[in-house]
Amino acid sequence: MELHSGTFNPEDFPWQGLTLTPAAAAHIRELAAKQPGMLGVRLSVKQTGCAGFGYVLDTVREPDKDDLVFEAEGAKLFAPLQAMPFIDGTEVDYVQEGLNQLFKFHNPKAQNECDCGESFGV
Repeated sequence: MELHSGTFNPEDFPWQGLTLTPAAAAHIRELAAKQPGMLGVRLSVKQTGCAGFGYVLDTVREPDKDDLVFEAEGAKLFAPLQAMPFIDGTEVDYVQEGLNQLFKFHNPKAQNECDCGESFGV
């Protein structure tokens, strides 16, 4: 996966980065094909839930100046620099669970995940 940033040198930081599984990359490409102007998705975090933080996925039409951009298999995953301490090393997957299809986050920094799976602590 490649890493790009126009505002600083990412090699100055010891980031592990973010990765996309082939299924997640394929789904992001499908979303972008259906939404003209969509560049990819942004993964960030917000304070929420019983464990402290929750993941937020948004479509990206224009990158923010502090976004890191990770690319895999023709799909772009954006992440704000300030979220990296919470999500660095995360693998984003797209899975089917029963009748539902959803993004799953495998985050080595996540601890104290709540039972409902909606929030995590670090």
